Amino acid sequence: MEWNYRLKMEHFYKTNFGRIYHSDSLEYMPLLQDGEVNLIMTSPPFGLVRKKDYGNADAHNYLDWFRPFAEHFRRVLKEDGSLVIDIGGAWIPGQPTRSLYHYELMIMLCREYGFHLAQELFWWNPAKLPTPAEWVNIRRIRVKDAINCVWWLSKTPWPKASNRRILIPYSDSMKGLLKNGYKAKLRPSGHDISDKFSKDNGASIPPNLIAIANTESNSSYLTKCKEAGIKPHPARFPVDLPEFFIRMLSDKGDLVFDPFGGSCVTGEAAERLQRNWICVDSVKEYLEGGKLRFPVKQLKRKVPTYSISHPAALWNGVDNEEPLPFDGGQKRPEKSKERIKRKGTKRCPQLIHIQ
Repeated sequence: MEWNYRLKMEHFYKTNFGRIYHSDSLEYMPLLQDGEVNLIMTSPPFGLVRKKDYGNADAHNYLDWFRPFAEHFRRVLKEDGSLVIDIGGAWIPGQPTRSLYHYELMIMLCREYGFHLAQELFWWNPAKLPTPAEWVNIRRIRVKDAINCVWWLSKTPWPKASNRRILIPYSDSMKGLLKNGYKAKLRPSGHDISDKFSKDNGASIPPNLIAIANTESNSSYLTKCKEAGIKPHPARFPVDLPEFFIRMLSDKGDLVFDPFGGSCVTGEAAERLQRNWICVDSVKEYLEGGKLRFPVKQLKRKVPTYSISHPAALWNGVDNEEPLPFDGGQKRPEKSKERIKRKGTKRCPQLIHIQ
């Protein structure tokens, strides 16, 4: 990898495979050559309706804010490269309905900038607390929001990729089928389940629902930040998320780029997988914390497995069903009003935002 033409912007930190730059990515990206990047793996500031410490654009203005980045992304990506965007949704202020900004972003990238939607994936955080509290815990009219959309986009319909690198263990039911066998037949759906499905390939192809709990209270990163007196980045994704896509969509020696580098989680995953990488962020304190991720150590994982309960697991008849709120939950339950008056809103900060 030749770095000489970027010497006019001094790197903030460097490793065996990567570089961190303290800069606005719109000022840095003109230094990238056309078609230089194999994979853009990033989580941009979400288009939230409440401002966060790490900076975010208003949901209504999000598309205009993102357009300059989209132009550079299109230019710097190789023809067979991929753009992966982890992006959370937002609730419309004061009502239990969702913003469409992240879907509008994906459509804009495809229709205006020529990207293809290779696949939509969803990151499920099993450890997510039940939020937003007003609609989920108090009025009980919505389920908890625990999914981020992950848009996998590409310049060509045929970006380089292989799901063989991200296989997962067989489920117990699949192991039983392999052990006991099953009758090959045509299913009512029209799928032809032939005897080829009885072959044991050692592992299973993952679905587009990625289950990774975002819990790292005792992580090396947080410990080192605390020791150094550095404020951790408040919106980190777990390192297993970028690793999933870096494994599937790039080879050793490829260049992985994160224009919203934050604490350089993408860089940590890329370093571990021996990809060249660049992380850029405009907040120096986040990058100071990001430096503490290096040098990286190979993970010795004790990987948990997660299961989703069948939705009818607790549905036993209809005798105990409470009537639905006649107004769709618009009027707050009296008990909740009394509780808030008695305890205040300190223990439910979400209520200040929603009301």
